[in-house]
Amino acid sequence: MSANSSRAGQLLLQASACISWKQDVEGAVYHLANCLLLLGFMGGSGVYGCFYFFGFLSAGYLCCVLWGWFSACGLDIVLWSFLLAVVCLLQLAHLVYRLREDTLAEEFDLLYKTLCLPLQVPLQTYKEIVHCCEKQVLTLATEQTYAVEGETPINRLSLLLSGRVRVSQDGQFLHYIFPYQFMDSPEWESLQPSEEGVFQVTLTAETSCSYISWPRKSLHLLLTKERYISCLFSALLGYDISEKLYTLNDKLFAKFGLRFDIRLPSLYHVLGPTAADAGAESEKGDEEACEPAASPPQATPTSLQQTPPCSPPPAATNFPAPPSRARLSRPDSGILASRIPLQSYSPVISRGQAPLAPTHTPEL
Repeated sequence: MSANSSRAGQLLLQASACISWKQDVEGAVYHLANCLLLLGFMGGSGVYGCFYFFGFLSAGYLCCVLWGWFSACGLDIVLWSFLLAVVCLLQLAHLVYRLREDTLAEEFDLLYKTLCLPLQVPLQTYKEIVHCCEKQVLTLATEQTYAVEGETPINRLSLLLSGRVRVSQDGQFLHYIFPYQFMDSPEWESLQPSEEGVFQVTLTAETSCSYISWPRKSLHLLLTKERYISCLFSALLGYDISEKLYTLNDKLFAKFGLRFDIRLPSLYHVLGPTAADAGAESEKGDEEACEPAASPPQATPTSLQQTPPCSPPPAATNFPAPPSRARLSRPDSGILASRIPLQSYSPVISRGQAPLAPTHTPEL
């Protein structure tokens, strides 16, 4: 066995091109370079994996440069190691530049985490949306108007980032707009891409506000090109408009403290001056309808009086009397709307379509 091993060793030494092998090992810098290269090649994927990979490779090749300069004394070793180290350092610089370029501002990063990340919107898609608004954050001072009723054209779509905006019409307060809500979603949905219009409400900043704004034409081009972004905006705008409608619904109170639903078609008549009279007449009609049922029965014909009356079954005599209908202290809006007489609809039909709400909405 020992003879075979010695023969194999002699064959390896004869086959190599080295005339004489060094008896001493290389210095610590050479071994450190190989350890760093080994660690570098164990890097993973992704941005941080690339940082790990090229960082260790750069350090390893720099150690190879030192080893070739001080120990190996080989110009080719120094040149190749230096070239590879420079390539790795350039790759690191490129990664840092891309990472800094792709980094979003604080406001846009918070907007993504609040609005888009729960919907699992890809970051690249969100960057396209942000790029459409030119990555600009606009501001409004206190009591500065964003839109004036009947004057400001509808040429953009804005999203509030911070602050609070008051919405009013004819000097009457309607509702507030809070952060991460669209400021003009109803106006956006009310017009086609080729149509033009003006605001029907006034938007005033109650505090210092910041918002982002998409130009109407640029956003329409993006929505036409990207179907996923179009579906995303449809969902966000629909939810925003429904929130505004329910906010208006919280303001609709009658004088006697009832809350109504804005989806009722007869809400205008319920909140009108004839509502109380109509309710009283309907309750009076209900009482009159109950009176004939409680009145004594009329006299029967003579032909029927001769026949003996049938005795009721014994079980029926033990039935308790039906309880009287309790009057609701706060009737529901649907019940109250159904009690309105049909006569109250005639003047509305003659004038045209009735508004959804009265002109003067009671304050909270």
